[in-house]
Amino acid sequence: MTPPRIRRRRASDLDGCVAALALVHRADRYPLNWPADPHRWLREPRPARAWVAVDAASAIVGHVAVHRLPDPADGSPARPTAEVARLFVSPAARGTGLGGALLTRVGRWAAERGTDLVLEVAASDTAAAALYERAGWRCTGTSTAQWTAPDGGAVSMRHYTLRTGAAAER
Repeated sequence: MTPPRIRRRRASDLDGCVAALALVHRADRYPLNWPADPHRWLREPRPARAWVAVDAASAIVGHVAVHRLPDPADGSPARPTAEVARLFVSPAARGTGLGGALLTRVGRWAAERGTDLVLEVAASDTAAAALYERAGWRCTGTSTAQWTAPDGGAVSMRHYTLRTGAAAER
């Protein structure tokens, strides 16, 4: 079996991304609330970069995006930071290391730019949290999301950080 290939996402990939996302949502309830316009959800906020994983038949089996975050409002010096978002792997492609490979690709992008990475994950998504921790991400805290679960209940979030490049070695 040929492993999936990771490449930059193209506009023409969005239908395949939505199809893969629908499979993930049915299997895992990610995203917790299905977006009214999943194409738009994948495009927003406008990512600095997005990648897809495609299988031997060119079907999209994974996705990840990264969004640059603004500098701190207080003007304090800080390394540039970007947020990892919209990471998913279709159920049929799981167990192949694809989630870690997508995170590695984002990490290379960030290291090339001297950028640290952050992400948020629903605390109930223990599989995703385990993936991030295996990949070297550090949990930096928790909070309650500003949005609610489908049942109207509060959603607890875990926050992760990954320092890249020379800063990671300090």
